[in-house]
Amino acid sequence: MARERSLVKQVGQKVPSRVGGELRVGIGDDAAVLRLRGANDWVISTDAFLEGVHFLAAHPPRMVGYKALARATSDIAAVGALPRYFFLNLALPSSRAGQWLDEFLRGMAQAAVRFGLVLAGGDTTKHQLIALNLTVLGEVKVGRAVLRSGARSGDWIAVSGRLGEAEFGLRLFQRGLHKKSGVRKLMQKHLQPEPRLAVGQWLASSGVASAMTDISDGLSTDLAHLCEASEVGARIWAEKIPVVSIPAGLRRLGIDPLRLALDGGDDYELLFTVPRRRAPRLPKKFRGVPLTIIGEVSREKTLNLVDARGRTKPLRPHGWDPFRKRS
Repeated sequence: MARERSLVKQVGQKVPSRVGGELRVGIGDDAAVLRLRGANDWVISTDAFLEGVHFLAAHPPRMVGYKALARATSDIAAVGALPRYFFLNLALPSSRAGQWLDEFLRGMAQAAVRFGLVLAGGDTTKHQLIALNLTVLGEVKVGRAVLRSGARSGDWIAVSGRLGEAEFGLRLFQRGLHKKSGVRKLMQKHLQPEPRLAVGQWLASSGVASAMTDISDGLSTDLAHLCEASEVGARIWAEKIPVVSIPAGLRRLGIDPLRLALDGGDDYELLFTVPRRRAPRLPKKFRGVPLTIIGEVSREKTLNLVDARGRTKPLRPHGWDPFRKRS
């Protein structure tokens, strides 16, 4: 188990967090679910966004504002809910309280309008580095939230969009290539990710998906999270994964598209499972977003990657984990 998952488990064991009453889903999934009065459940998720960890001082402030809210909203998409309100806790140094903050807020406002969110409150304080914490509230029909724990042996495994694009954009940024004409477009997913709200809502309302999560830490790691929650394993077909397309002029960088797709984070696409009887209802695209079957759920609690020749090897969760020791 990855160290971050161990930490979450430790918190849940030490701090009272018992599902019951209005709390239908607690810690350990993409978002909590509260069942109050009415036809909908409330869905709540929190997300941290820290300078030096999740973004760099060199990143454009407008991008930081947009991406901070997009990341947090992706957890709402991951259970198939409709985003409604958000809270912002913001810590920053005095030197960033002028023009930097104005640009940051423009980016966050752009994201809020795009995702249908309204700022409901929050807090501000001073700190030597920028630290954000966002809480996003959404709603979904009672009992319709799609959790990580619903996958069953024999289900197909599918993803939305194309994987590895965000990590590819980050590597271009780190090399300073974002300043070159024509390269900015390749960084779109890194700078302004798009949470798959419409796809998630359709998968939830149609009943097509049996389990779901978003790909924030990389396919290998988020698949491990889903399989752990569902107590199953998985077989992934490498040649079926929709990987990033690297232009000929940038192939000299020696970047492996498959590794980006497996272990790169920040894509904020959806990873979901589909019972075989419902597979005919899964379109190849939904509102222009590709939906691709890339594997199957297995009864054995192991993750395996199958290459084009049918050779199988273990699929290790090597995506983002802030508590993993780096060699």
